[in-house]
Amino acid sequence: MNIIIIEDEKPSARYLSRMLSGLGFEVNNMLHSVKESVQWFGQNEHPDLIFLDIQLSDGLSFEIFENIEVNSAIIFTTAYDEYALKAFKFNSIDYLLKPIVKEELQGAIQKYQERIDKQPVTIDANAIKQFFTKQNEPAYKKRFTIKVGQHLKMIPVEEIECFYSENKGTYICTIHQREYLLDLTLEQLESELDPHIFFRVSRKFYININAIKDMISYTNSRLQLKLKTFTGQDIIVSRERVKAFKNWLV
Repeated sequence: MNIIIIEDEKPSARYLSRMLSGLGFEVNNMLHSVKESVQWFGQNEHPDLIFLDIQLSDGLSFEIFENIEVNSAIIFTTAYDEYALKAFKFNSIDYLLKPIVKEELQGAIQKYQERIDKQPVTIDANAIKQFFTKQNEPAYKKRFTIKVGQHLKMIPVEEIECFYSENKGTYICTIHQREYLLDLTLEQLESELDPHIFFRVSRKFYININAIKDMISYTNSRLQLKLKTFTGQDIIVSRERVKAFKNWLV
Protein backbone atom coordinates (compact mmCIF):
# COMPACT_ATOMS: atom_id res chain seq x y z
CA MET A 1 0.00 0.00 0.00
CA ASN A 2 1.31 3.42 -0.99
CA ILE A 3 0.89 5.79 1.99
CA ILE A 4 1.84 9.43 2.53
CA ILE A 5 1.46 11.69 5.57
CA ILE A 6 0.60 15.38 5.26
CA GLU A 7 1.33 17.00 8.63
CA ASP A 8 2.98 20.35 9.39
CA GLU A 9 4.41 19.22 12.75
CA LYS A 10 7.38 17.08 11.77
CA PRO A 11 7.68 15.26 15.14
CA SER A 12 4.00 14.28 14.84
CA ALA A 13 4.55 13.07 11.28
CA ARG A 14 7.55 10.96 12.34
CA TYR A 15 5.59 9.55 15.30
CA LEU A 16 2.72 8.50 13.03
CA SER A 17 5.18 7.01 10.55
CA ARG A 18 6.75 4.89 13.31
CA MET A 19 3.30 3.73 14.44
CA LEU A 20 2.44 2.67 10.88
CA SER A 21 5.78 0.91 10.54
CA GLY A 22 5.02 -1.01 13.72
CA LEU A 23 1.79 -2.21 12.08
CA GLY A 24 3.66 -3.36 8.99
CA PHE A 25 2.98 -0.37 6.72
CA GLU A 26 5.68 1.73 5.10
CA VAL A 27 5.19 5.48 4.62
CA ASN A 28 6.39 6.53 1.19
CA ASN A 29 6.61 10.24 1.85
CA MET A 30 5.88 12.97 4.41
CA LEU A 31 4.72 16.43 3.33
CA HIS A 32 4.45 19.44 5.60
CA SER A 33 2.59 22.28 3.88
CA VAL A 34 -0.09 23.09 1.32
CA LYS A 35 2.51 24.49 -1.08
CA GLU A 36 4.80 21.47 -0.83
CA SER A 37 1.87 19.07 -1.23
CA VAL A 38 0.47 20.81 -4.32
CA GLN A 39 3.88 20.60 -5.97
CA TRP A 40 4.28 16.94 -5.01
CA PHE A 41 0.83 15.89 -6.28
CA GLY A 42 1.51 17.60 -9.58
CA GLN A 43 4.63 15.51 -10.12
CA ASN A 44 3.80 12.12 -8.59
CA GLU A 45 1.28 9.33 -8.78
CA HIS A 46 -1.39 9.68 -6.12
CA PRO A 47 -1.02 7.30 -3.16
CA ASP A 48 -3.57 4.72 -2.04
CA LEU A 49 -4.02 6.34 1.35
CA ILE A 50 -3.32 9.80 2.79
CA PHE A 51 -3.09 10.64 6.49
CA LEU A 52 -4.11 14.28 6.36
CA ASP A 53 -3.85 16.95 9.05
CA ILE A 54 -6.59 19.55 8.60
CA GLN A 55 -4.75 22.70 9.69
CA LEU A 56 -1.34 23.14 8.07
CA SER A 57 1.07 25.99 8.66
CA ASP A 58 0.11 27.77 5.43
CA GLY A 59 -3.63 27.06 5.31
CA LEU A 60 -6.32 24.40 5.42
CA SER A 61 -5.12 21.17 3.84
CA PHE A 62 -8.21 21.03 1.59
CA GLU A 63 -6.64 23.79 -0.47
CA ILE A 64 -4.31 21.10 -1.82
CA PHE A 65 -7.18 19.49 -3.68
CA GLU A 66 -8.93 22.55 -5.08
CA ASN A 67 -7.25 22.09 -8.45
CA ILE A 68 -6.29 18.43 -8.15
CA GLU A 69 -8.57 15.46 -8.71
CA VAL A 70 -8.13 13.25 -5.67
CA ASN A 71 -7.57 9.56 -6.33
CA SER A 72 -6.69 8.62 -2.76
CA ALA A 73 -8.56 7.53 0.33
CA ILE A 74 -8.10 9.91 3.25
CA ILE A 75 -7.88 9.42 6.99
CA PHE A 76 -7.91 12.74 8.83
CA THR A 77 -5.63 13.31 11.78
CA THR A 78 -7.16 16.16 13.70
CA ALA A 79 -7.84 17.81 17.02
CA TYR A 80 -11.32 18.87 15.87
CA ASP A 81 -14.25 17.71 17.93
CA GLU A 82 -15.37 14.16 17.17
CA TYR A 83 -19.02 15.10 16.93
CA ALA A 84 -18.38 17.85 14.41
CA LEU A 85 -16.59 15.37 12.19
CA LYS A 86 -19.49 12.93 12.41
CA ALA A 87 -21.69 15.61 10.88
CA PHE A 88 -20.03 15.38 7.45
CA LYS A 89 -18.93 11.76 7.01
CA PHE A 90 -18.06 11.11 3.38
CA ASN A 91 -17.77 7.95 1.34
CA SER A 92 -14.22 6.87 2.01
CA ILE A 93 -13.11 9.16 4.82
CA ASP A 94 -12.29 8.29 8.40
CA TYR A 95 -10.68 10.32 11.15
CA LEU A 96 -8.29 9.94 14.07
CA LEU A 97 -8.40 12.38 16.95
CA LYS A 98 -5.04 13.57 18.26
CA PRO A 99 -3.20 12.27 20.17
CA ILE A 100 -3.41 9.17 18.00
CA VAL A 101 -3.35 5.80 19.74
CA LYS A 102 -2.23 2.56 18.12
CA GLU A 103 -5.53 0.70 18.47
CA GLU A 104 -7.51 3.49 16.77
CA LEU A 105 -4.93 3.75 13.99
CA GLN A 106 -5.15 0.01 13.40
CA GLY A 107 -8.96 0.18 13.35
CA ALA A 108 -8.99 3.04 10.81
CA ILE A 109 -6.69 1.15 8.45
CA GLN A 110 -8.82 -1.97 8.81
CA LYS A 111 -11.93 0.02 7.84
CA TYR A 112 -10.09 1.32 4.80
CA GLN A 113 -9.00 -2.15 3.77
CA GLU A 114 -12.47 -3.61 4.21
CA ARG A 115 -14.26 -1.14 1.97
CA ILE A 116 -11.65 -0.11 -0.58
CA ASP A 117 -12.47 -3.12 -2.80
CA LYS A 118 -16.23 -2.61 -2.51
CA GLN A 119 -16.62 0.96 -3.76
CA PRO A 120 -14.56 3.64 -5.50
CA VAL A 121 -12.84 6.32 -3.52
CA THR A 122 -14.72 9.63 -3.66
CA ILE A 123 -14.22 12.92 -1.87
CA ASP A 124 -15.76 16.36 -2.17
CA ALA A 125 -12.84 18.43 -0.91
CA ASN A 126 -14.60 21.76 -1.50
CA ALA A 127 -17.59 20.72 0.61
CA ILE A 128 -15.32 19.67 3.46
CA LYS A 129 -13.30 22.86 3.24
CA GLN A 130 -16.49 24.93 3.41
CA PHE A 131 -17.59 22.95 6.46
CA PHE A 132 -14.40 23.60 8.40
CA THR A 133 -14.14 27.20 7.25
CA LYS A 134 -17.64 27.73 8.60
CA GLN A 135 -16.61 26.22 11.93
CA ASN A 136 -13.95 28.91 12.26
CA GLU A 137 -16.27 31.80 11.53
CA PRO A 138 -17.31 33.99 14.46
CA ALA A 139 -20.68 33.17 15.99
CA TYR A 140 -22.87 36.27 15.85
CA LYS A 141 -26.04 36.93 17.83
CA LYS A 142 -29.19 35.44 16.36
CA ARG A 143 -31.46 36.97 19.00
CA PHE A 144 -31.40 39.34 21.95
CA THR A 145 -33.13 38.67 25.26
CA ILE A 146 -34.73 41.76 26.77
CA LYS A 147 -36.27 42.15 30.22
CA VAL A 148 -39.75 43.67 30.01
CA GLY A 149 -41.14 44.13 33.50
CA GLN A 150 -41.05 40.68 35.10
CA HIS A 151 -40.84 38.97 31.71
CA LEU A 152 -38.06 38.12 29.27
CA LYS A 153 -38.66 38.76 25.58
CA MET A 154 -36.59 37.26 22.76
CA ILE A 155 -36.07 39.46 19.72
CA PRO A 156 -34.59 37.81 16.58
CA VAL A 157 -32.02 39.96 14.80
CA GLU A 158 -34.18 39.80 11.65
CA GLU A 159 -36.77 41.92 13.47
CA ILE A 160 -34.30 44.64 14.48
CA GLU A 161 -34.13 47.72 12.27
CA CYS A 162 -31.52 49.58 14.25
CA PHE A 163 -29.75 50.12 17.55
CA TYR A 164 -29.19 53.61 18.89
CA SER A 165 -27.72 55.23 21.99
CA GLU A 166 -29.30 58.03 23.95
CA ASN A 167 -28.76 59.39 27.49
CA LYS A 168 -26.19 56.64 28.20
CA GLY A 169 -28.69 53.95 27.22
CA THR A 170 -28.76 51.65 24.17
CA TYR A 171 -32.07 50.89 22.49
CA ILE A 172 -33.32 48.24 20.07
CA CYS A 173 -35.87 49.38 17.48
CA THR A 174 -37.89 46.64 15.82
CA ILE A 175 -39.89 46.30 12.62
CA HIS A 176 -42.99 46.33 14.85
CA GLN A 177 -42.17 49.93 15.85
CA ARG A 178 -41.29 48.91 19.40
CA GLU A 179 -38.24 50.09 21.34
CA TYR A 180 -36.48 48.20 24.14
CA LEU A 181 -33.63 49.17 26.43
CA LEU A 182 -30.60 46.93 25.95
CA ASP A 183 -27.99 46.22 28.61
CA LEU A 184 -25.07 46.73 26.19
CA THR A 185 -23.22 49.68 24.67
CA LEU A 186 -22.83 50.18 20.93
CA GLU A 187 -19.14 49.40 21.37
CA GLN A 188 -19.97 46.06 22.98
CA LEU A 189 -22.39 45.28 20.14
CA GLU A 190 -19.57 45.42 17.60
CA SER A 191 -18.46 41.84 18.28
CA GLU A 192 -22.06 40.60 18.63
CA LEU A 193 -23.46 41.71 15.26
CA ASP A 194 -22.88 40.19 11.84
CA PRO A 195 -20.99 42.90 9.88
CA HIS A 196 -22.66 41.75 6.65
CA ILE A 197 -26.04 42.78 8.10
CA PHE A 198 -25.35 45.59 10.57
CA PHE A 199 -23.25 48.72 10.08
CA ARG A 200 -22.42 51.50 12.52
CA VAL A 201 -23.22 54.62 10.53
CA SER A 202 -22.37 57.06 13.32
CA ARG A 203 -21.48 57.25 16.99
CA LYS A 204 -25.18 56.91 17.70
CA PHE A 205 -26.63 54.35 15.25
CA TYR A 206 -26.18 50.76 14.08
CA ILE A 207 -28.56 49.94 11.21
CA ASN A 208 -29.76 46.74 9.55
CA ILE A 209 -29.12 46.71 5.79
CA ASN A 210 -32.49 45.06 5.21
CA ALA A 211 -34.28 47.94 6.95
CA ILE A 212 -33.03 50.69 4.62
CA LYS A 213 -35.85 52.25 2.59
CA ASP A 214 -34.10 55.28 1.15
CA MET A 215 -30.72 57.09 1.10
CA ILE A 216 -30.56 60.83 0.57
CA SER A 217 -27.63 63.18 0.02
CA TYR A 218 -27.14 65.37 3.08
CA THR A 219 -25.05 68.39 4.00
CA ASN A 220 -21.25 68.19 4.33
CA SER A 221 -20.96 65.10 2.07
CA ARG A 222 -23.05 63.01 4.44
CA LEU A 223 -26.01 60.70 3.83
CA GLN A 224 -29.40 60.56 5.47
CA LEU A 225 -31.05 57.14 5.81
CA LYS A 226 -34.75 56.38 5.92
CA LEU A 227 -35.72 53.05 7.45
CA LYS A 228 -38.89 51.11 6.76
CA THR A 229 -40.61 51.81 10.07
CA PHE A 230 -38.25 53.77 12.37
CA THR A 231 -39.02 57.50 12.29
CA GLY A 232 -38.01 58.56 15.79
CA GLN A 233 -34.87 60.43 14.81
CA ASP A 234 -32.84 61.44 11.77
CA ILE A 235 -30.23 58.80 10.91
CA ILE A 236 -27.17 60.47 9.41
CA VAL A 237 -24.14 58.60 8.09
CA SER A 238 -21.20 60.57 9.45
CA ARG A 239 -18.83 62.01 6.86
CA GLU A 240 -15.89 59.83 7.92
CA ARG A 241 -18.04 56.70 7.54
CA VAL A 242 -19.68 57.45 4.19
CA LYS A 243 -17.03 55.73 2.05
CA ALA A 244 -16.98 52.58 4.20
CA PHE A 245 -20.79 52.59 4.25
CA LYS A 246 -20.97 52.69 0.44
CA ASN A 247 -18.45 49.85 0.20
CA TRP A 248 -20.52 47.87 2.72
CA LEU A 249 -23.60 48.21 0.52
CA VAL A 250 -21.89 46.54 -2.45
